[in-house]
Amino acid sequence: MNEPQNVNNYDGPVFNAEVSGAQFAWNNDTVSQNQQNNSAVAPGFEALATLVTTLLRELPQAGLADPDREDAESAAREVLATIARPDAAEDGRLRRALAMLRGALAPVATGVVAGTAAGAQQWAQKAIEGLTGIL
Repeated sequence: MNEPQNVNNYDGPVFNAEVSGAQFAWNNDTVSQNQQNNSAVAPGFEALATLVTTLLRELPQAGLADPDREDAESAAREVLATIARPDAAEDGRLRRALAMLRGALAPVATGVVAGTAAGAQQWAQKAIEGLTGIL
């Protein structure tokens, strides 16, 4: 004899593991979300934190395709997470995270990415210049 299966119908997202630091919008026509990372920054990295935070805020208006924007956001968050560590200057992670961020912005700065917003190329060039020579 077959036993009946349990069927669960959920009207929303279901998480089967810990979810930390994530933001979700469900069944919205439009949504605007903001998240602040108020962790301390290692001494000497305050200007970099300001630059990367500004860059994160401006990324959605740059007109990047979703995968390119997501890569840049991920790299920027990695920079912020790394400079929150007290050993940020000695750790190669910061150098790699900065290289990833510059690499994510390079197609915009060189004009390779089609469909970017007006002024995005100059914006990306300025951002890369700001990220160069940090270490």
